[in-house]
Amino acid sequence: MTPDFDEIIDRVGTRCSKWDDMQATYGVSPQDGGLAMWVADMDFRPPAAVRRAVEALAAHGVYGYPGANRPYLDAIRWWMEHRHGWSIQPGWILTCAGLVNGVAMALDAYTEAGDGVIVMSPVYHAFARVIRASGRALVELPLAQQDGLYRMDWPAWESRLTGREKLLILCSPHNPGGRVWSPEELRQVADVCIRRDLILVSDEIHCDLVMPGHRHSVTAAACPDIADRLVTLTAATKTFNIAGAHIGNAIIADEGLRSRFKGALTARGISPGLFGMDMVTAAYSPEGAAWVDALTDYLDGNRRLFDKGISAIPGLRSMPLQATYLSWVDFSATGMAPAEFTARVEQTARIAANHGATFGTGGESFLRFNIATPRARVAEAVRRLQDAFADLQ
Repeated sequence: MTPDFDEIIDRVGTRCSKWDDMQATYGVSPQDGGLAMWVADMDFRPPAAVRRAVEALAAHGVYGYPGANRPYLDAIRWWMEHRHGWSIQPGWILTCAGLVNGVAMALDAYTEAGDGVIVMSPVYHAFARVIRASGRALVELPLAQQDGLYRMDWPAWESRLTGREKLLILCSPHNPGGRVWSPEELRQVADVCIRRDLILVSDEIHCDLVMPGHRHSVTAAACPDIADRLVTLTAATKTFNIAGAHIGNAIIADEGLRSRFKGALTARGISPGLFGMDMVTAAYSPEGAAWVDALTDYLDGNRRLFDKGISAIPGLRSMPLQATYLSWVDFSATGMAPAEFTARVEQTARIAANHGATFGTGGESFLRFNIATPRARVAEAVRRLQDAFADLQ
């Protein structure tokens, strides 16, 4: 069946962070028509194959410890090979409680308190939160902008490094900027990690959500010479809107590196749950692949609608979205302080969007809008934003 991404699904009152927490977080109430465009999950149901898997488990009625996980590992292998041309072995796959947990395990396995951990900012806000909470030192390398896109700036960055850094977290594709890094850019990162003896953690959770005309390059495939220092983090949760399963993977080819990560998981008593494993197994399938193809086409339509509406407002610019469903909108040319443009979005337009400053240095003039919602809501958001900034037009 063709997925109905236009269906409006009421998520209010379902213990949904995106809708039920937005009033407490942003002062935007769903009860008076507020639009939730912040938390990075989608307002779409997952593929029918995922729902069938959950229904079959529920119908069985016994929910004991999961074992015999070879179908789960084989599904991950199949997906990476057929969708990304990346051949992996089942023994390389370690399962964690989602991507943020995977980052935390990597910090625990490969660094010590006080060590520097590098990010390219602005970047996914959970990285900084976990780095600081673990007692590591956050090292921000500010991304440059060229032709409206984020670019790495290694000539400027290397002078900022002190030698205390032990690990670099790469967000690929980039969140919130939506960049798909080229193989050449990935090789630059790998070269720096080799020269400076850094562990590279490549967050590739958005790898399946790529706009038509662009292609994600798996870091491990683009940079085979870095296998002895590379941890690749992936998950089906973002792709198939099953984030509540809290399940992800660290794929590590090097045995020594893998053993250290496994030790961190074991020390924390972390193991996958039954429902999450079966959901991923069902999702990573030909049926799931067809659903993702339909999804990315739909998201591209939402992207074009949203970008056209944003570009009609003087002073606003959305960064060209190559991947993810997260539109990164720059308000700097309005001349407004963040408090003013944010108030217009939240109080006048009644839209909850992520504050750019939470993504670190360079994000202060931005808001991040989640466009993975039925198109009618995207059109309504555009209308409200144009009204909220009508005095600029």
